[in-house]
Amino acid sequence: MKELTKAEEQIMQILWSIERGFVKDIIGEIAEPKPAYNTVSTIVRILETKGFVAHEEFGKSHRYYPLVSKKEYTRFKMNDMVENYFGNSARQLVSFFTSNHKINIKEADDIIKMLENLKKEQQ
Repeated sequence: MKELTKAEEQIMQILWSIERGFVKDIIGEIAEPKPAYNTVSTIVRILETKGFVAHEEFGKSHRYYPLVSKKEYTRFKMNDMVENYFGNSARQLVSFFTSNHKINIKEADDIIKMLENLKKEQQ
């Protein structure tokens, strides 16, 4: 899987949200200042070339939909981040977030429960 540019990812976030849409529908979801129609159309076609979206034809119009799910892309991005920034270590990832106080007590408890369940499943 290829990494998306910021603009491509923004379009994908919209398509994941609306599930299917024409270029005008995508533009309608973008905050002001809105990009030009041709700009969004070009980005969507690049996403199609990369295999992230496909389209249905309605005459001369195309309605686009994601081929790659948000969950699949999130998994790809997170695996890439853990590998490239944390030495492929989940421990280093968790250490980073805990040392920067990005995890509160409730979240920590939830994570501990998840890990305990994982441990039980693997035994």
